[in-house]
Amino acid sequence: MILVILYHYIKREESKFMEKLNVKINYLYISGFTVETENHFLVFDYYRDGAAGSLSEKLKGKKNIIVFCSHSHPDHFNPEIFKWKNSDTDIEYVLSSDIRHKVKLQGMHYLSPYQELEMDGVNIKAYGSTDQGVSFRVLVDGISLFHAGDLNWWDWYDETQEYNTHMEIMFKKEIEKLRGEHFNLAFFPVDPRLRDSYTLGVEYFMKEIKPDFLIPMHFGDNHRDILEFINSEKNLPVKVLDPLLI
Repeated sequence: MILVILYHYIKREESKFMEKLNVKINYLYISGFTVETENHFLVFDYYRDGAAGSLSEKLKGKKNIIVFCSHSHPDHFNPEIFKWKNSDTDIEYVLSSDIRHKVKLQGMHYLSPYQELEMDGVNIKAYGSTDQGVSFRVLVDGISLFHAGDLNWWDWYDETQEYNTHMEIMFKKEIEKLRGEHFNLAFFPVDPRLRDSYTLGVEYFMKEIKPDFLIPMHFGDNHRDILEFINSEKNLPVKVLDPLLI
């Protein structure tokens, strides 16, 4: 009973933060989210539907839909997204330039790192990644969002020291390019597969960039580790939100 009350209390508190920004966020899976602002409906890195049900059904009646894919890995890019165009033509696609697909539709845009795109009052800039593809900065309806894609400090326990040192250098160089940006919301990988190093990237990002709110992603089914991370970050000047409760 106590856990149920605590769950609803936390969910209510997380919702208050989203109400302040006038934004609705729904976590799908891996790095997939929908973000609904005053005039737009954004979809990031769709892999599969989340607990809330069919996304294709939820798109019906939505206006100004923009679908983002940060890179071609199958847990970030699902070709099913192109079928959504059949039932709703009001969709634009913003895809990383590493994605090559035989489908050619009106409203498809490809971005490489540091390219910018303006559409219907939405400003989009691609930044780099430490894996494939890009990360996205999006200015929409007075809100600044950052979706990191697979940009992270990938310090793998089973890799060589040379590899991990190179990864650290590349990650910090990319974060330096973000300096000067202000994000109301940032979606960033917190991947327990990295074991003891799983918070290296997100902690560095929070301390250097200082988004208003941060939402962990790329944790798969390891939600328990995300709860531990959230509880450990209470002294940082960034509010970390539980993606399952927003």
